[in-house]
Amino acid sequence: MVNCTALKAHFPLIRERSEIMQEIQTNDKLSRIYEEWSLRQQEEFLNFCTGVRGMKILYDSFFKEALNSEYDVSRLEFFLCTVLKKKVKILRILPNDSTRIADETSLLITDIVVELEDGSLANVEIQKIGYAFPGPRCACYGADMLLRQYKRVRGEKGTSFSYHDIRNVYLIVLYEQSPGEFRNFPDIYYHYGKQKFESGLELDMLQEYVMIPLDIFKKCMHNKTITTDLEAWLTFLSEDRPEKIIELITAYPAFKAMYETLYSMCLNTERVMEMFSEELRILDRNTVQYMMDEQQKQVEEQRKLIEEQNQQIEEQNQQIDVQSQQIDEQNQELAAQRRQLEQQAAEIEELKKKLAEVKN
Repeated sequence: MVNCTALKAHFPLIRERSEIMQEIQTNDKLSRIYEEWSLRQQEEFLNFCTGVRGMKILYDSFFKEALNSEYDVSRLEFFLCTVLKKKVKILRILPNDSTRIADETSLLITDIVVELEDGSLANVEIQKIGYAFPGPRCACYGADMLLRQYKRVRGEKGTSFSYHDIRNVYLIVLYEQSPGEFRNFPDIYYHYGKQKFESGLELDMLQEYVMIPLDIFKKCMHNKTITTDLEAWLTFLSEDRPEKIIELITAYPAFKAMYETLYSMCLNTERVMEMFSEELRILDRNTVQYMMDEQQKQVEEQRKLIEEQNQQIEEQNQQIDVQSQQIDEQNQELAAQRRQLEQQAAEIEELKKKLAEVKN
């Protein structure tokens, strides 16, 4: 049996399983919610509430609670400084724009947009299941962020607007289950990119991207200790093993306060159960959307394969036409040779007759 006292020693707020179950069983509303879950989901809920496993930081509600700027904006600043590898000062948290280029929230667990002190925008996304076509999607969303900033700044500046007023936009994507493209780099879990010109032309194109596959990070950290701020943050986001959480808060005590925030939230059983139910609904929707994306991807791949096969067939038909033409030409040559042979045979026969006449 898993030792559930390890985390409780560090977080006395953690409650016993029997205490939580008694509260659920004596409350009709909580009992109905609990019975709607599968046995696996019931165990998952009880495990993170009782410290058998760590909190599910990647759940939207828990992530936003741990990094809630109303408590301490320095937490989110610390995260952005670490991921962007630069000093960051948050000016304000921006509301998500309801007029986004597409309804792409279905696969998003978390989507936070912040304006930095220098006017630049940073967007943090966490995806439970990685999108198909991650490159085109990130490019489109980065452009959408830039356009949102352009409209806002132009509206604020009016006639004094200048493109110099437009600041960088940073798109940070954290994948719990990364798309297949990332598995071509099994030893790399931090990908940074921006637009560059092959000629060496220097232009600030304003859009920068950071993509972090957490599943690859966990494999890279197997049997390794946490030694950097980035490793600490990614461990916080991806690990629910008590021994790794204890290692994290021992080496980086700043994370202990974030866990305490979450365990304080768990004292309100009704609230945390409703949040967990909502996360399960999001996950179900994500899974359906993911399957649709994968099917669409397969359709596209099959269509591409059919087009390639049609092209091959067309090329083969052209080769057959060429070969048929060559065969026709060869048949014509053979027919001409046959006629020539027949003519020669007739001439020989005629000569034989003349020779016979001469002999007579």
